[in-house]
Amino acid sequence: MADEHPKVAQTEHEVHELIRRRWSPRAFDAHRAVPRDDLLKLFEAARWTPSSFNEQPWHFVVADRRRTPEVFEALIASLEGRNPAWARSAPVLVLVAVRLRHASTATENSHAWYDTGQAVANLTLQATAAGLSIRQMRGFDAEAARAACRVPPDCIPAVVMAIGHAGDPETLAHERHRQAEHQPRERRPLSEFVFDGTWGHPFA
Repeated sequence: MADEHPKVAQTEHEVHELIRRRWSPRAFDAHRAVPRDDLLKLFEAARWTPSSFNEQPWHFVVADRRRTPEVFEALIASLEGRNPAWARSAPVLVLVAVRLRHASTATENSHAWYDTGQAVANLTLQATAAGLSIRQMRGFDAEAARAACRVPPDCIPAVVMAIGHAGDPETLAHERHRQAEHQPRERRPLSEFVFDGTWGHPFA
């Protein structure tokens, strides 16, 4: 991907190339599978994420369109809105679930969501390094996904991730989605969320 590609972030300060090049497509190449070894590297990256008390509250259920087609189709059926229209072309769907209580004491783990988010971020950067793309979806029926993947009661379905190789935007059914694939990535400036000493004083 050349630097002039609209999805390469034009950052105000120098950051790692993986951060600049990570983006979340809806168009996936339906004909390119993701080897199991590549997937294992993503989960290994998540495995080494820091977490409160080393609880590692994240769990991943992998649904491969070719290896576990019934679970894949059940996860597709759990998606809401326009998500099923594009997600079906991804070769792999992954349900992310969060264990909300400490394994040793059964008390509430107030950092579980934060820690799981960090694990998914590590996983996503590893995917970018491997030439893979990930799009995360909150638009899904959590209970339907729970049933499809047999998630136990002490874990909460958080997001469904589509994983694969980025594809041709023209394969997308909806014009709005096709346009979004070509629009530059945007973010709020640092001055809006990084403060110097006290809230509201931008960290220059």
